[in-house]
Amino acid sequence: NYRIARAPIATSADKHSWSDVIPHSADTLLEHFQVSTHYLAVNERSGGLLKIRVIAWNGTRNQLIDSSEPAYTMTVVDTPGIDSRELRYVYTSLITPPTTYDYNMDTSQKELRKTETVLGGFDSSNYVTEFLHARARDGKQIPVSVAYRKGTRLDGSAPLYQYAYGSYGYSTDPEFSSDWLSLLDRGFVIAIAHIRGGQELGRQWYEDGRLLHKKNTFTDFIDVTEDLVQRHYAARDKVFAQGGSAGGLLMGAVANMAPQDYRGIIAYVPYVD
Repeated sequence: NYRIARAPIATSADKHSWSDVIPHSADTLLEHFQVSTHYLAVNERSGGLLKIRVIAWNGTRNQLIDSSEPAYTMTVVDTPGIDSRELRYVYTSLITPPTTYDYNMDTSQKELRKTETVLGGFDSSNYVTEFLHARARDGKQIPVSVAYRKGTRLDGSAPLYQYAYGSYGYSTDPEFSSDWLSLLDRGFVIAIAHIRGGQELGRQWYEDGRLLHKKNTFTDFIDVTEDLVQRHYAARDKVFAQGGSAGGLLMGAVANMAPQDYRGIIAYVPYVD
């Protein structure tokens, strides 16, 4: 899951001169970082979500930037100015279009810079997003990002659109997609299953979904469907699945392993024979 170390420039080739700023953690994948005179900002993947941690070099601060939503994605934007006390980042979720903020690392205040325009009278307050965990057949807890329009009845009658990828360590983050709005507005529940094969829970999550463990990718997807149906997020006879490329391979496996669980399966550019 990587670590961040520091060393004098003159001896940086000598690993004995390295000292950890952030040591390796089995629970946190380090993806990107920004350095300034006073702070270190780290894009970390923990708990299934892409977050931003701000660390003061003087030891007075080590905290995550907060979010008002349970399922979201935060991405650090390269911020010029080595002495700057502000960090620029983009925030999005299944119901929030990409939104750019400047974050003051001294005060934790955020300044809104830009929100991507969505045509058609879109209002994010009309929708709800949740972050769930579904139990896989081997006991693992699979993160699931969910969205639906307010007023959608979660009584086992709603149609479900479930998406996943699950390969190459590529994480499928809960990001806004205007393509899905028409489904939400017609009463669908949208779910992204963060199945093994991606890196949502770190490098081991990928290792547990490849080679001889690849079948976990397929059974995780099926188990998420079963969990959402049992919790009445969806009607058992109204579940639709979609995946493309390596996610199309997932669809091919799901179609053969559990055809009875899906009303429709969309596999685009699938890796199947």
